[in-house]
Amino acid sequence: MAVSLERRANAVPLPDKVPAEAWRMAWVIVLGAFMTMLDTTVLAVGAETLTRELGAGIASVQWVFTAYLVALAVALPLCGWLSRRFGAGRVWLASLAAFTVASVLCALAGNVGWLIGLRVLQGLAAGLLLPAGQTVLGQAVGPARLGRVMGTLGIVMSVGPTFGPVLGGVLLRGLSWEWLFLINIPVGVIALVLGLRLVPRGEKGAVTRPDWFGFVLVSAGIPALLYGLTTWGEGGEEFGAGVLVPLVAGVVLLALFVRRSWGRENPVMDLTLLRSRVYTSAVVLSFFAAPALFGALFLLPLYFQVLGGSGVVETGLLLMGLGVGTAIALPLSGKLTDRYGAGLVAAWGSVATLATTVPFAIGGFPPDGVVVQILLLARGIAVAFLLMPATTAGYAAVTKEQLPDAAAQINIVSRVGGAAGTALFAVVLANLLPAGADSAFRATFWWLTASAAVAAVLGARLWWVTRRR
Repeated sequence: MAVSLERRANAVPLPDKVPAEAWRMAWVIVLGAFMTMLDTTVLAVGAETLTRELGAGIASVQWVFTAYLVALAVALPLCGWLSRRFGAGRVWLASLAAFTVASVLCALAGNVGWLIGLRVLQGLAAGLLLPAGQTVLGQAVGPARLGRVMGTLGIVMSVGPTFGPVLGGVLLRGLSWEWLFLINIPVGVIALVLGLRLVPRGEKGAVTRPDWFGFVLVSAGIPALLYGLTTWGEGGEEFGAGVLVPLVAGVVLLALFVRRSWGRENPVMDLTLLRSRVYTSAVVLSFFAAPALFGALFLLPLYFQVLGGSGVVETGLLLMGLGVGTAIALPLSGKLTDRYGAGLVAAWGSVATLATTVPFAIGGFPPDGVVVQILLLARGIAVAFLLMPATTAGYAAVTKEQLPDAAAQINIVSRVGGAAGTALFAVVLANLLPAGADSAFRATFWWLTASAAVAAVLGARLWWVTRRR
């Protein structure tokens, strides 16, 4: 088991300076992650435009988004095996090239059917790109320097959703819908050219056959679970057959996958990593911390639009404080993680996230006021001290060889947790809105507060188990 960051909890100097070549590699990987995050958030404001320009119904256009998310979920479980077999760097380069080519083809799509099919290709590539990039970083810099480098990558995860809708609104005002995809091309080409020079390919593993039946179970179970959660949130109603069937199917398939894969030779994902108390604590915290980011990114735009009457571009500008706070705090969060341990930083970050959520539940101030902007800035800082250290704690608790599986698992858990939280908040808000928007948002923010409170307890738990190692 690799030496964890937490063993240096009382160290004063930063362990091991990160080499300049590692930083250059990290920024190249950030470009790839930024492209996928930008694509998702830019496109989020284009549903009405796609409906009009492609002459399709809203139900068909919705599959432009849903097909991407389902394909992404299918690819995630296979990332660990591919990285072990071919090297994480090769997987990253191939998925980056595929995503860039798919973006060109999406812009050339003549109808909604072709666009949906090409979004599947984009989603498959995106599902490999982020965990493969995190694996490359973890294997290259080691656990002692991982916090600082992960802080760099984490900027994209938080800033992308904030600035994407603004850019999407600007593109749709001045250009055609094709530019929602063409915007990816220069970023992808630059990242690919630099990646061929700077990203290590990784070691190829022995030729082993993956557990294809296990892959079928997990690659069907995760999309079914995510689809059920998303449908529940979009409908804003109680469970119906369209929600219950995929949810139950997803849970059953994943349970069968866990039973089949635990301790099996050459599994799709090595689940025995969960025997580590530190790793398991980090995974559980990542699940409950995800709603703190993704749930808030669902609630806050509606908060500005419904209560404040803001437009799409104005809403994006109002949310910039959240992204700015995160961008400012992440480098410091990474340094503190390497110096004092991920458990301690995540514990304080979870408490700060809770403290900056409660005021929205109490309410009493205008959505576009100065107080809200201060709270968003503070909340962005708090989230930076929660999500990245939680992920880093999990990666630092495993060996270099186990890192591909850890990256895939933590990404899956974060996405499922974010989808579950967002669906819950959407249902609560939809059911309460008829009684009054102000009271509905306050009640929903109390649910978000409850999620943050659970994350605070789990953050303390992570700190406790890392101290006892």
